[in-house]
Amino acid sequence: MTTPDSSQDDATDRSGARPTIRLRPNTDARAIRRGIPWVFSDQIVSDRRTRALAPGAIVRLEDAGRQPIGTVAATTGSRIVARLLDADPEAEIDRDWLKGRLVAALDMRERLFDAPYYRLVHAEADGMPGVVIDRFGEIAVIQPNAAWAEARVGEIAEILTEVAGLRAIYKNASGRARGLEGLDDVSSMLIGQAPDGPLPVPMNGATYLADLTGGQKTGLFYDQRPNHAFCARLAGQGGRVLDVFAHVGGFALAALAAGAGSAVAVDGSAPALELAMGGAEASGVSGRFETRREDAFDAMQAMGEAGELFDLVVCDPPAFAPSKPALEAGLRAYERVARLSASLVEPGGYLTLCSCSHAADLTKFRSACLRGIGRAGRRAQLVHTGGAGPDHPLHPYLAESGYLKALVFRLLP
Repeated sequence: MTTPDSSQDDATDRSGARPTIRLRPNTDARAIRRGIPWVFSDQIVSDRRTRALAPGAIVRLEDAGRQPIGTVAATTGSRIVARLLDADPEAEIDRDWLKGRLVAALDMRERLFDAPYYRLVHAEADGMPGVVIDRFGEIAVIQPNAAWAEARVGEIAEILTEVAGLRAIYKNASGRARGLEGLDDVSSMLIGQAPDGPLPVPMNGATYLADLTGGQKTGLFYDQRPNHAFCARLAGQGGRVLDVFAHVGGFALAALAAGAGSAVAVDGSAPALELAMGGAEASGVSGRFETRREDAFDAMQAMGEAGELFDLVVCDPPAFAPSKPALEAGLRAYERVARLSASLVEPGGYLTLCSCSHAADLTKFRSACLRGIGRAGRRAQLVHTGGAGPDHPLHPYLAESGYLKALVFRLLP
């Protein structure tokens, strides 16, 4: 019996047509055939030719018995060593293939949204692993977070202009995943000119300002759109709203557009709050909108001590548990957010707590929130559990694609 290494000191298939990587005998090939899109470094046979593959190489994936599984993009220096592109092991990842994926993604968004403001491509869930594209009218921001996509980003941009009628495309290279793929962090315009300033984005009756080249991620978070709309109804006519970790005022501006009496947005970023105020002015609600640049925990502590109360409190913090090693500390942070924010809700009012940490699943996140609410001496009804909007589809075999959780509680009198 040969060892995996000695049996695989040839990473090209016998036809010479395409390099091949092979699963170790103890790897469940059936799970990958059913749809799991990632193969990890400890699941493949590693030999000198496999290790010599260029980052993002298009290769054929085989099981331990040499039966083909599909076409993958391989980056052997990454923890995710292979990303499934196509179940056809001979698929050509060419212009026609890219266009087919982009057209399919565009078709779904055009059925879902009346205006061209949405996430156009949501990575693995749209069959383009590591690729995120957000659309802002005639401009798009693309994040090629995998080496195979970085090598084709120019072609992807050209196809986007063709199928979606875009006039400008910006490449955002700030994603943490790029470092794991050996990619740089240099952002640039791929097509057209950068916008002169923040772009107005209509959403949920409000107007938001998106800074495509200098803001966080792609400039705006579309994923919370349905949760903004749901919470806006709970604020009520004339209600008082507190939006903590507000970024550009997502929840606050939607609530004001729906008739809330006033809203306070708390965030530690001055540029984000400037965009929030600009959005309030563009929405015609600046007279009812206030921003506070403070540490969120300090602000909530101070407001609680001052006895401030709101009809709706929303906390949408950054990922406190971005990985499994950070999970326990992250859950404690979510519990603390829940405790501090629960004390700021009027009896009978509403509290929305959000998490974008994929390491903290819904059950763990909900438990942390309930502990915090209980520690604040409050009783709650869970009235709604939300996730990302349909322009952020969930890959059924990739929990990371369902990262966003929003829990809406009514705090009982």
